[in-house]
Amino acid sequence: MMKNTHKRYLTTKKLFTAALLLLAVTPMLAQGGATAISNAANDIKDYWDPIKLILKAVGGLVGFIGGLRVYNKWTNGDQDVNKEILGYGGAMIFLIVVPEFVTSFFA
Repeated sequence: MMKNTHKRYLTTKKLFTAALLLLAVTPMLAQGGATAISNAANDIKDYWDPIKLILKAVGGLVGFIGGLRVYNKWTNGDQDVNKEILGYGGAMIFLIVVPEFVTSFFA
């Protein structure tokens, strides 16, 4: 009985020492905050050009689908054509302007 208690005490002591050592070493391996933010900004800059092309393609697709819907409503004599034009036009402008705004933000 005494042997098991002593063995458990040694195991607990070893685990506590290992955890304390891990907590002491971890801050030495961490980067500074400015370095991490700089690395993240550089990563975003690397991915931004393909993302910008994708956003412009989505804007064109939204515009095409919106044009078809507006044409369909117009030929059917629907009264909400102006609302559709404004909605899809605003979406297209948003999807085309946002990439340019974000590009100037990260430049």
